[in-house]
Amino acid sequence: MAVFDDLVAEQDRLDAILSGLDEADWAAPSAATGWTVTDVLLHLAQTEEAVTASAAGADLAVRSPDGATLDEVMDRLVQAERAAPVAVLQRWRAARLAAVAALRAADPQQPLAWAAASLKPATLATTRLAEHWAHGLDITGPLGIPFPDTARLWHIAWLAQRTLPYAFVLAGEQPHSVFCALTAPDGTATWQYGPPDADSTITGPAGAFCRVAAQRLTPTESGLRTTGPNGAAALGLLRTYAA
Repeated sequence: MAVFDDLVAEQDRLDAILSGLDEADWAAPSAATGWTVTDVLLHLAQTEEAVTASAAGADLAVRSPDGATLDEVMDRLVQAERAAPVAVLQRWRAARLAAVAALRAADPQQPLAWAAASLKPATLATTRLAEHWAHGLDITGPLGIPFPDTARLWHIAWLAQRTLPYAFVLAGEQPHSVFCALTAPDGTATWQYGPPDADSTITGPAGAFCRVAAQRLTPTESGLRTTGPNGAAALGLLRTYAA
Protein backbone atom coordinates (compact mmCIF):
# COMPACT_ATOMS: atom_id res chain seq x y z
CA MET A 1 0.00 0.00 0.00
CA ALA A 2 1.24 3.48 -0.89
CA VAL A 3 1.09 4.88 2.65
CA PHE A 4 3.41 2.17 3.96
CA ASP A 5 5.91 2.90 1.19
CA ASP A 6 5.66 6.63 1.81
CA LEU A 7 6.16 6.12 5.55
CA VAL A 8 9.36 4.22 4.80
CA ALA A 9 10.47 6.96 2.40
CA GLU A 10 9.90 9.65 5.03
CA GLN A 11 11.85 7.63 7.60
CA ASP A 12 14.64 7.00 5.08
CA ARG A 13 14.95 10.75 4.49
CA LEU A 14 15.21 11.37 8.22
CA ASP A 15 17.73 8.53 8.60
CA ALA A 16 19.97 10.09 5.94
CA ILE A 17 19.86 13.41 7.77
CA LEU A 18 20.60 11.84 11.14
CA SER A 19 23.59 10.00 9.69
CA GLY A 20 25.26 13.33 9.01
CA LEU A 21 24.87 14.86 12.48
CA ASP A 22 27.84 15.49 14.74
CA GLU A 23 28.00 15.38 18.53
CA ALA A 24 26.98 19.01 18.91
CA ASP A 25 23.98 18.55 16.63
CA TRP A 26 22.68 15.62 18.66
CA ALA A 27 22.88 17.67 21.86
CA ALA A 28 21.35 20.79 20.32
CA PRO A 29 17.87 21.98 21.34
CA SER A 30 15.18 20.88 18.92
CA ALA A 31 12.02 22.82 18.14
CA ALA A 32 10.17 20.48 20.51
CA THR A 33 10.21 22.39 23.78
CA GLY A 34 12.57 20.88 26.36
CA TRP A 35 13.91 18.17 24.06
CA THR A 36 17.26 17.86 22.34
CA VAL A 37 17.60 16.32 18.89
CA THR A 38 18.45 13.03 20.61
CA ASP A 39 15.32 13.27 22.76
CA VAL A 40 13.13 13.74 19.69
CA LEU A 41 14.53 10.60 18.10
CA LEU A 42 14.12 8.68 21.36
CA HIS A 43 10.45 9.64 21.38
CA LEU A 44 10.10 8.39 17.82
CA ALA A 45 11.78 5.12 18.78
CA GLN A 46 9.49 4.66 21.77
CA THR A 47 6.36 5.31 19.75
CA GLU A 48 7.48 2.99 16.94
CA GLU A 49 7.95 0.29 19.56
CA ALA A 50 4.39 1.02 20.68
CA VAL A 51 3.16 0.38 17.13
CA THR A 52 4.73 -3.07 17.16
CA ALA A 53 3.28 -3.75 20.60
CA SER A 54 -0.17 -2.69 19.43
CA ALA A 55 0.01 -4.98 16.42
CA ALA A 56 0.83 -7.81 18.85
CA GLY A 57 -2.31 -7.05 20.86
CA ALA A 58 -0.95 -4.86 23.66
CA ASP A 59 -3.21 -2.54 25.66
CA LEU A 60 -1.83 0.93 25.04
CA ALA A 61 -4.23 2.85 27.25
CA VAL A 62 -2.42 5.68 29.04
CA ARG A 63 -3.29 5.57 32.72
CA SER A 64 -1.77 8.37 34.77
CA PRO A 65 -2.75 8.39 38.45
CA ASP A 66 -1.83 12.06 38.78
CA GLY A 67 -3.88 13.15 35.77
CA ALA A 68 -0.91 13.93 33.54
CA THR A 69 -1.62 14.71 29.90
CA LEU A 70 -0.47 12.45 27.08
CA ASP A 71 2.30 14.94 26.26
CA GLU A 72 3.46 14.88 29.87
CA VAL A 73 3.47 11.08 29.89
CA MET A 74 5.53 11.04 26.69
CA ASP A 75 7.99 13.51 28.20
CA ARG A 76 8.41 11.33 31.29
CA LEU A 77 9.15 8.33 29.09
CA VAL A 78 11.85 10.27 27.28
CA GLN A 79 13.38 11.47 30.54
CA ALA A 80 13.40 7.92 31.91
CA GLU A 81 15.19 6.36 28.93
CA ARG A 82 17.69 8.96 27.76
CA ALA A 83 20.81 7.43 26.25
CA ALA A 84 23.77 8.23 24.02
CA PRO A 85 22.90 9.30 20.45
CA VAL A 86 24.40 6.19 18.87
CA ALA A 87 22.24 3.95 21.06
CA VAL A 88 19.11 5.99 20.38
CA LEU A 89 19.76 5.92 16.63
CA GLN A 90 20.18 2.15 16.67
CA ARG A 91 17.03 1.77 18.75
CA TRP A 92 14.98 3.90 16.36
CA ARG A 93 16.28 2.11 13.29
CA ALA A 94 15.31 -1.26 14.72
CA ALA A 95 11.97 0.05 15.95
CA ARG A 96 10.95 1.65 12.68
CA LEU A 97 11.69 -1.47 10.66
CA ALA A 98 9.75 -3.65 13.09
CA ALA A 99 6.80 -1.25 13.18
CA VAL A 100 6.42 -1.06 9.40
CA ALA A 101 6.69 -4.83 9.12
CA ALA A 102 4.00 -5.25 11.78
CA LEU A 103 1.67 -2.80 10.06
CA ARG A 104 2.12 -4.45 6.67
CA ALA A 105 1.39 -7.87 8.18
CA ALA A 106 -1.66 -6.78 10.18
CA ASP A 107 -5.23 -7.43 9.09
CA PRO A 108 -6.06 -4.25 7.13
CA GLN A 109 -9.63 -4.22 8.46
CA GLN A 110 -8.78 -4.85 12.13
CA PRO A 111 -8.26 -1.64 14.14
CA LEU A 112 -5.19 -1.49 16.36
CA ALA A 113 -5.13 0.14 19.78
CA TRP A 114 -3.68 3.64 19.72
CA ALA A 115 -3.73 6.75 21.94
CA ALA A 116 -7.32 8.01 22.02
CA ALA A 117 -8.86 5.55 19.56
CA SER A 118 -8.17 2.34 17.68
CA LEU A 119 -7.00 2.81 14.09
CA LYS A 120 -6.79 0.54 11.08
CA PRO A 121 -3.18 -0.24 10.07
CA ALA A 122 -3.15 2.13 7.08
CA THR A 123 -4.46 5.01 9.20
CA LEU A 124 -1.98 4.25 11.96
CA ALA A 125 0.79 4.28 9.34
CA THR A 126 -0.47 7.69 8.26
CA THR A 127 -0.20 9.02 11.80
CA ARG A 128 3.36 7.67 11.97
CA LEU A 129 4.22 9.41 8.72
CA ALA A 130 2.76 12.64 10.10
CA GLU A 131 4.74 12.33 13.33
CA HIS A 132 8.02 11.56 11.61
CA TRP A 133 7.51 14.50 9.27
CA ALA A 134 6.61 16.90 12.10
CA HIS A 135 9.54 15.83 14.25
CA GLY A 136 11.74 16.00 11.17
CA LEU A 137 10.87 19.70 11.12
CA ASP A 138 11.73 19.92 14.83
CA ILE A 139 15.17 18.44 14.15
CA THR A 140 16.12 20.14 10.90
CA GLY A 141 14.71 23.62 11.53
CA PRO A 142 17.01 24.63 14.41
CA LEU A 143 20.00 23.04 12.68
CA GLY A 144 19.36 24.84 9.40
CA ILE A 145 19.12 21.61 7.42
CA PRO A 146 16.94 21.65 4.27
CA PHE A 147 13.71 19.68 4.68
CA PRO A 148 11.59 20.42 1.61
CA ASP A 149 7.95 19.46 1.32
CA THR A 150 7.19 16.36 -0.75
CA ALA A 151 4.14 14.68 -2.25
CA ARG A 152 4.01 12.55 0.90
CA LEU A 153 2.18 15.44 2.54
CA TRP A 154 -0.92 14.20 0.71
CA HIS A 155 -1.40 11.58 3.43
CA ILE A 156 -0.90 14.08 6.23
CA ALA A 157 -3.39 16.55 4.76
CA TRP A 158 -5.88 13.70 4.34
CA LEU A 159 -5.42 12.76 8.00
CA ALA A 160 -5.92 16.35 9.16
CA GLN A 161 -9.15 16.75 7.20
CA ARG A 162 -10.47 13.35 8.29
CA THR A 163 -9.74 14.22 11.93
CA LEU A 164 -11.82 17.41 11.87
CA PRO A 165 -15.03 15.79 13.25
CA TYR A 166 -13.03 14.50 16.24
CA ALA A 167 -11.43 17.92 16.67
CA PHE A 168 -14.81 19.68 16.68
CA VAL A 169 -16.22 17.25 19.26
CA LEU A 170 -13.12 17.61 21.44
CA ALA A 171 -13.68 21.36 21.39
CA GLY A 172 -17.26 20.86 22.53
CA GLU A 173 -18.79 21.69 19.16
CA GLN A 174 -20.92 19.84 16.65
CA PRO A 175 -18.93 18.42 13.71
CA HIS A 176 -19.18 20.46 10.51
CA SER A 177 -18.40 19.62 6.90
CA VAL A 178 -15.38 21.47 5.50
CA PHE A 179 -13.99 21.23 1.98
CA CYS A 180 -10.22 21.64 1.60
CA ALA A 181 -8.54 22.51 -1.72
CA LEU A 182 -4.78 22.58 -1.25
CA THR A 183 -1.92 23.37 -3.59
CA ALA A 184 0.52 20.44 -3.70
CA PRO A 185 4.25 20.98 -3.09
CA ASP A 186 4.89 20.90 -6.84
CA GLY A 187 2.91 24.14 -7.10
CA THR A 188 0.68 22.72 -9.83
CA ALA A 189 -1.60 19.96 -8.56
CA THR A 190 -4.58 20.63 -6.31
CA TRP A 191 -5.45 18.14 -3.58
CA GLN A 192 -9.11 18.06 -2.60
CA TYR A 193 -10.54 16.63 0.61
CA GLY A 194 -14.05 16.58 2.00
CA PRO A 195 -17.42 17.25 0.34
CA PRO A 196 -17.15 19.82 -2.48
CA ASP A 197 -20.61 21.16 -1.62
CA ALA A 198 -19.66 21.98 2.00
CA ASP A 199 -20.57 25.53 3.03
CA SER A 200 -17.12 26.10 4.56
CA THR A 201 -13.72 25.83 2.92
CA ILE A 202 -9.99 25.99 3.59
CA THR A 203 -7.67 26.74 0.67
CA GLY A 204 -3.95 27.37 0.24
CA PRO A 205 -0.61 25.53 0.29
CA ALA A 206 -0.68 21.93 1.50
CA GLY A 207 2.56 22.48 3.39
CA ALA A 208 1.04 25.29 5.44
CA PHE A 209 -2.11 23.23 6.05
CA CYS A 210 -0.06 20.32 7.37
CA ARG A 211 2.10 22.58 9.55
CA VAL A 212 -0.98 24.11 11.15
CA ALA A 213 -2.36 20.62 11.79
CA ALA A 214 0.94 19.58 13.38
CA GLN A 215 1.03 22.79 15.45
CA ARG A 216 4.23 23.94 13.76
CA LEU A 217 2.55 27.04 12.34
CA THR A 218 -0.30 29.20 13.60
CA PRO A 219 -3.40 29.72 11.46
CA THR A 220 -2.77 33.47 11.27
CA GLU A 221 0.77 32.95 9.99
CA SER A 222 -0.16 30.23 7.51
CA GLY A 223 -1.54 32.27 4.65
CA LEU A 224 -4.40 29.77 4.37
CA ARG A 225 -7.80 31.18 3.41
CA THR A 226 -11.15 30.19 4.89
CA THR A 227 -14.74 30.79 3.87
CA GLY A 228 -18.14 29.97 5.31
CA PRO A 229 -19.48 29.77 8.84
CA ASN A 230 -17.04 27.10 10.04
CA GLY A 231 -13.90 27.51 7.93
CA ALA A 232 -11.97 29.63 10.41
CA ALA A 233 -12.98 27.42 13.33
CA ALA A 234 -11.89 24.31 11.44
CA LEU A 235 -8.52 25.86 10.65
CA GLY A 236 -8.04 26.62 14.32
CA LEU A 237 -8.85 23.04 15.27
CA LEU A 238 -6.78 21.21 12.64
CA ARG A 239 -4.75 18.36 14.09
CA THR A 240 -2.94 15.17 13.12
CA TYR A 241 -2.81 13.76 16.62
CA ALA A 242 -5.18 12.37 19.22
CA ALA A 243 -4.71 14.38 22.39
